Amino acid sequence: MSLNRIKDATDPATWGPAIDEAVHAISRGELVVLPTDTVYGIGADAFTPSAVQALLDAKGRGRQMPPPVLIPDVRTLDGLATHVPDGARALAEAFWPGGLTLILDAQPSLAWDLGETHGTVALRMPDHPAALALLRRTGPMAVSSANLTGHDAAVTAADAHAQLGESVAIYLDAGEAPGQVASTIVDATGDVLRLVRAGAIDLPRLCEVATVVDPAAADPATGTQVAPAQEGGSDR
Repeated sequence: MSLNRIKDATDPATWGPAIDEAVHAISRGELVVLPTDTVYGIGADAFTPSAVQALLDAKGRGRQMPPPVLIPDVRTLDGLATHVPDGARALAEAFWPGGLTLILDAQPSLAWDLGETHGTVALRMPDHPAALALLRRTGPMAVSSANLTGHDAAVTAADAHAQLGESVAIYLDAGEAPGQVASTIVDATGDVLRLVRAGAIDLPRLCEVATVVDPAAADPATGTQVAPAQEGGSDR
């Protein structure tokens, strides 16, 4: 495995060639590892089904665990999702860019195949300059944590390379991931916003913006447990 695939993306003044190489790789349907504010991610063009399948294959996971989609701007949300609840929109405005993933109903007209999503899409806008520089040029990317399924998420490009090797065309190296904690996931496809996974943003902070139900807690109205939403295999 050649370390020549690892490209320096630590400084906006000099990362231009590395970002160029990553953009070209994505346009060819290849895979790229990119830094985010949580952990490193492995990414593909969200609208190239063969690339998304290559991403799943590289991680060793099935179509029943579709990857989330990273976007460069909050305004992209309405192009990819429909029936966005006011609470979910408020969370996006408060915490994007940042460590929050929202599961929403996908726009039915989109020509993509992320796996067995059951008509949903998990969206996030990362708070990392190199990731945003890439996304602004590629558009939405299917991105999952840069690790083999069942292994620890990569917090450096070298960690990702050790696990994924030559299945990835370009590794953008921006040093150690600043967050090292996966994003919080909220399901916004039902009548209430439900916490799917605790992560970078804790529940009290979410609830300062919108009411989010903890699926592990009893429903205060009925005293019964609230069933958790399907995560959709998101590990970002």
